[in-house]
Amino acid sequence: MRSRALLGLVLLSVAAFGSRAFGQSPGFDHWKHRKVFPACQACHAGAVAPDRPLWPAIEACRNCHDGTVEKVIEWSPPTETATNLRFTHDTHARAFRTKVGADSTLACMNCHSEKDAPWMQVARPVPSRCLDCHGIKLAHHQAPDTACATCHLRLPEATGLTRERIARFPKPASHEAADFLTKTGHGGLAQPVSAGPRSFAVAPSCATCHARDFCLQCHVNAPEVPVIKALATDPRSTAIVAHLQPPANHKESGFWKTHGGESRRDPASCATCHTRESCATCHRGTGIVIAQGLPAAGRGRAIGAQVQQHLPDWHSRGFVARHGPSASADPNRCNVCHARPECLDCHRPNAGATGTYHAAGFLARHPAAAYGRQNDCSECHNPASFCANCHVQSGFRSHNGLLQGQYHDAGSAFLFSHGRAARFNLESCVTCHSEKDCTACHSAQTRHFNPHGPGFDAERLKRKNPETCSACHGRAIP
Repeated sequence: MRSRALLGLVLLSVAAFGSRAFGQSPGFDHWKHRKVFPACQACHAGAVAPDRPLWPAIEACRNCHDGTVEKVIEWSPPTETATNLRFTHDTHARAFRTKVGADSTLACMNCHSEKDAPWMQVARPVPSRCLDCHGIKLAHHQAPDTACATCHLRLPEATGLTRERIARFPKPASHEAADFLTKTGHGGLAQPVSAGPRSFAVAPSCATCHARDFCLQCHVNAPEVPVIKALATDPRSTAIVAHLQPPANHKESGFWKTHGGESRRDPASCATCHTRESCATCHRGTGIVIAQGLPAAGRGRAIGAQVQQHLPDWHSRGFVARHGPSASADPNRCNVCHARPECLDCHRPNAGATGTYHAAGFLARHPAAAYGRQNDCSECHNPASFCANCHVQSGFRSHNGLLQGQYHDAGSAFLFSHGRAARFNLESCVTCHSEKDCTACHSAQTRHFNPHGPGFDAERLKRKNPETCSACHGRAIP
């Protein structure tokens, strides 16, 4: 068995082990009464007889505390007896006698006092005595993982515990280690363990104090982590509050410049804390694949790291007044954080007014910009209406197909090069033309101009989508 610190071994409201149901009641001095009670069973009959009460009745106390012999007292048995212990006096005693022998007895002092303590120096169950009896030679919080399940229930099984008592669970020393929050820290401690015929999908030392809801305070990737999936759900586990902390490398200067490469090398490490929406906080205006390996936010996952967008170094004072040249020279750099429509908030706040988004003189060279796809015109303009209307009103339109090109300012020569232009940027063609304009020439039923380029594989296209062929060939697809 692997020896490790127990992850939050539940001791409830007792000082070391057990609860009020298994030890001395507050305010009662056993040592002072050592000559009055020669045996524990005189008051705690339920420890040996399950059908008898564990605690004495107040009437028994008043045999002495009657106001004459001793002062009158008021006392009532403890009511908070819920624990996460598997222990009951009856089953424990029977198991002990089965193991050791029918004529053996298990004295109360074997568990409720320090070793070699005098009679009636009563304490709540002493962990070291329990561990010695069970053959565990290590300190309480250093016991093997599987030893936890010997005495303790998993948290969801301890149904009587309240959130308040769970919140008071003591924190083991292992939780204070510098690397505890790393994947090899608490993640390594939580891995499955086996002991002989017994096996555990998640370390019992974790399951004693924690349930899946606890892990969901940090782990975005909880549904994909086997040891978290092995934990049962229990909302009470969030009484122990966990805070998501950034790794040390996130605090290094310039990390934001290198995090892209690191996320591509090891996306699983990012998925522990980040969702796709986390990336979108900054990467808003780009088509780059920013979320490979990251899950989408949703039920069953933690909210994850809440990222805040920060201005880059070059966005210094006065950058707004001089950002134009930088944006024109390297628009992709801007697109990492900005969507193009954001520019219109300042450059064209009123869509009906004269645009100031484009630089002076842009109208004269906008055909080349549109043809070369320097900008996506459709982000702001409707090509079918905005572009076509302007061109028609300006006289740039075709009166006789492609033969007399006024819209196509290359003149009649455009007829012989329009195929190349269509293959390069078909979107610009469909702004004005429909399919029937093409089939007027490129069809088996009309002028029989072959629309297929070099190396065209007709059989492959026919298998992939025969409807495309039928646009020109009808049902007689060759």
